[in-house]
Amino acid sequence: MGKKAIEIFRSCIPLFQTLSDPHRQDIILLLAEHEALTVNEITEHSRLSRPAISHHLKILRDAGLVKVEQKGTQRYYILSIESAVQLLKELIHSVEDECL
Repeated sequence: MGKKAIEIFRSCIPLFQTLSDPHRQDIILLLAEHEALTVNEITEHSRLSRPAISHHLKILRDAGLVKVEQKGTQRYYILSIESAVQLLKELIHSVEDECL
């Protein structure tokens, strides 16, 4: 594997770690089906507690996969995967160019 592919792969590791959790995967899939949801709405679709959902949302937000919009007193979580998708595309192209 070339140096560029290795660098891109290493930059993807935090994303892979974030996506490795099944609960976070479920949250991402749920948000993909809805425009925006509150923590309580996400909790209604899960077996996890509200604090656990909040914890996973923080991890997703820190990884740039979810963004928050404040509307009145409510905080809505919205899927925001554009930059992650772009990074994964770069990894795929790099591996194709340097490894195949």
